[in-house]
Amino acid sequence: MKSTPKGPTRTAPGKPAATAVRARNSRATQEFFRGIVSEMRRVTWPSREEWVAATILTVVLVVGVGVFTYVVDLAFGWIFSLLTGGAR
Repeated sequence: MKSTPKGPTRTAPGKPAATAVRARNSRATQEFFRGIVSEMRRVTWPSREEWVAATILTVVLVVGVGVFTYVVDLAFGWIFSLLTGGAR
């Protein structure tokens, strides 16, 4: 069984040291989150009235699509029963 050397490990030529990689990743992560905060400050948030209107519209459209789907399903069921002689 081989023993592993104790102490600092050497990196292959051309490969950055682990601490340099961590530092670069840390800077990139910090810049990423700064960008997120900057973009969130530029967002135009809807007013309460706009939010309520959009919510009501969404609920109405979902109910409308549900009713339409139900009616179409009934129609196709009726047509299928005519074609098959009433067997379902």
